[in-house]
Amino acid sequence: MHSRPVIRLVACGSVDDGKSTLIGRLLVETDSVPHDTVAAARSVRRAGSLIPPGEIDYSLLTDGLEAEREQGITIDVAYRSMSLLDGRRLLIADAPGHEQYTRNMAVAASRADIAVMLVDATHPLRPQTFRHLTILKLMGVDQIIVALNKLDALNFDQAAFESVCRDTRPAVERLGIDRISYIPISALVGDNVTAKSDRTPWHTGPTLLEAIQGWHPLQSGSSRARMGVQIILRAENFRGLAGTVSDGSFAVGDEVVILPGLNRARIARLTAFDGEIAHAHAGKAVAMVLEPDVDATRGDVVERVDGCTTPADRFAAHVVWLSESELIHSRSYYLLNGSTMVPATVTAIRHRLNIRNGDHESARTLKINEIGVIEVATDARVALAPYGENRNSGNFILVDRVSLNTVGAGMVIHALRRATNITEHHYAVTKAVRAAQKHQRARLVWLTGLSGSGKSTLADALERRLYGLGLHSYVLDGDNLRLGLNKDLGFTKEDRAENVRRVAEVGRLMVDAGLVVIVALVSPFAIDRNHARELFEEGEFIEVWVKTPTEICAQRDPKGLYRKAKAGLLPNLTGVGQEYEPPANPELVLDGTEEIAVNVEKLVRALV
Repeated sequence: MHSRPVIRLVACGSVDDGKSTLIGRLLVETDSVPHDTVAAARSVRRAGSLIPPGEIDYSLLTDGLEAEREQGITIDVAYRSMSLLDGRRLLIADAPGHEQYTRNMAVAASRADIAVMLVDATHPLRPQTFRHLTILKLMGVDQIIVALNKLDALNFDQAAFESVCRDTRPAVERLGIDRISYIPISALVGDNVTAKSDRTPWHTGPTLLEAIQGWHPLQSGSSRARMGVQIILRAENFRGLAGTVSDGSFAVGDEVVILPGLNRARIARLTAFDGEIAHAHAGKAVAMVLEPDVDATRGDVVERVDGCTTPADRFAAHVVWLSESELIHSRSYYLLNGSTMVPATVTAIRHRLNIRNGDHESARTLKINEIGVIEVATDARVALAPYGENRNSGNFILVDRVSLNTVGAGMVIHALRRATNITEHHYAVTKAVRAAQKHQRARLVWLTGLSGSGKSTLADALERRLYGLGLHSYVLDGDNLRLGLNKDLGFTKEDRAENVRRVAEVGRLMVDAGLVVIVALVSPFAIDRNHARELFEEGEFIEVWVKTPTEICAQRDPKGLYRKAKAGLLPNLTGVGQEYEPPANPELVLDGTEEIAVNVEKLVRALV
């Protein structure tokens, strides 16, 4: 027996456009709120409320957080349920309107079937209106209802209504929004919410409730069946892949493929909480027993063989940036889709989207709430499909690898062709063979510290010492590399991230050649150094912090950088105009004021 169909609705728009009041009225007028809750809304008042005593403050019915009631705004996404006349259940998400809570709105929109976007008739159209309209389209919301609210304050002026229709039309056409309707309402008084208003005789369309109830899903062209593996269940004579079916359905006997490994098998058994079943539909939590018992792990994806996703490791995607820290290309993040998590690097920012006119603007970074198109490379192949084909298999989030905060919401446009046109080649002469030929262990020493701390001096002395010991080594010096390989890079955060990435990749190749590599690079940000470490095998990467006080570095000032910074000519000097993040757990900390020979011996002991 299936539960009643659920329609997911997101209510959005700028702050104070009346979303909470509108939803509260919908709930009350459809008898979807307990009577004692309604009674409380008649007596409780916000500070400064103008609602007369005894009247219902509808907005209180959705603002669940104490902070929201005190401030009179919606911070979190408030969810409420109501029943429609045809038996379907409506799950309403009241999304916050403030720009700093755009992430909450984007999350709500990512699961919504239909959207009600409120526009305040007493104010000109705001940027947040266009931002929400863009996000709704990118998130694949089927239908958008634009509700022009507070028309009672304008005596239900038809010209004001038509002005909003006209002013939003270019954005609607540009975004390719096909299913959109406009309804004049008053959330406070109730006009055209659940009943027709005689004060808008010029409006011949439906009420808001009728428009919501008239929604039906578009026929999907995708036959993909998909389940993310959340856990491997093991018992005597039983090994099952457990997860929740996110799309389509599976049946006993179906031939399936495990992604990204592409191992094939047949479903021998389907087991649910209430016993064995023959079919599992979307939303059902099941355990699959496969024949043969192919290799699979958490984060893998099970799909039917017909129409399955082709795994890739390079994608173009829309992204809504949600963090106060800017998106930085060449920096590593975690990419999450369902139970799949893999390190990923933003390799390019193609453009930033102007939410007002749709222009593609050149951008080196994305700031909070900005929307852009990026290219992302994952460290392993993942089964992501175009978002336009499937919302579940085409969405992802980017997570900061240090704070573990969600920083971006992404929608895959397509896999990049180079993801499938490149094949790694393995040669008979390996890293171990090359190092053995030189009678040494290939390692990389990463010297990090402020400018003037002594990194290059130490690198030079260390290489001379290794040469004397008969070891094969090479120094990658930051300044030298900026004369050639990295001459196109500056000193912004994003350029420093790319600088570290390139140096690490070159260092990896040299370690693969069997050399001892010495890197002398400021590399001020811990996340970039950590990403560099991940390119190497356990024990190959030796992080060394050359710890020299800033005042000593400024006194030495071998390149004159501190003098330039003091004169205001060098705003991004690390330790002065730009922060330096010391290593948390380096393999070695050297006192930059110590004798060079003493520090070199410490380095040699760490290497041999």
